[in-house]
Amino acid sequence: MFLRYLLYVFLIYILYRLIFDFIIPIYKTSSQVKKQFREMHSQMQDQMNQQSSFTETSPDKQAGNSKTTSDKESAGDYIDFEEVK
Repeated sequence: MFLRYLLYVFLIYILYRLIFDFIIPIYKTSSQVKKQFREMHSQMQDQMNQQSSFTETSPDKQAGNSKTTSDKESAGDYIDFEEVK
């Protein structure tokens, strides 16, 4: 009879240790890793949006650069490689 209670107490202790020393830390760690992945994903999305907005504005800058190259051509100092055919 005493051994039966001792066995129950031992099993309860083992179950307690399993839950609080193994299962709960794994759950917390996995949720933290998921949160970090979500944050990294959102940062990557923000960077992609910034790059797309940068590429949309870059043709305007390229048009400005072509004007300056034509000014350089008229001065005779420099000819772009693209324009030499």
